[in-house]
Amino acid sequence: MMTSVDTELMRVLADPLRLQIVTLLAHETLCTTHLVEETGAKQTNLSNHMKVLREAGVVDTEPCGRFIYYKLKPEVLDALAAAFAELAGTARETVETGRKRAC
Repeated sequence: MMTSVDTELMRVLADPLRLQIVTLLAHETLCTTHLVEETGAKQTNLSNHMKVLREAGVVDTEPCGRFIYYKLKPEVLDALAAAFAELAGTARETVETGRKRAC
């Protein structure tokens, strides 16, 4: 059975700024202003990255007055981690049993 890792999610998280944003949001819910301050990114650049993260289902938004707060959806990272854990388990089993395809 093949293990499937969400390649689109991997592409989304592979960007250094988006990974930095995800790391920051793992620690607290932040608004765009906070994220601009923390990352040093320009507002428009940050907004584009937040759109990508929202569309990928990695973050949720929470309106608060005139601000939009972003919070991480841990279940998305849990699913990705589980896919990699399954892949690692399969690799471990392959190594332990010495399974290899004949040429």
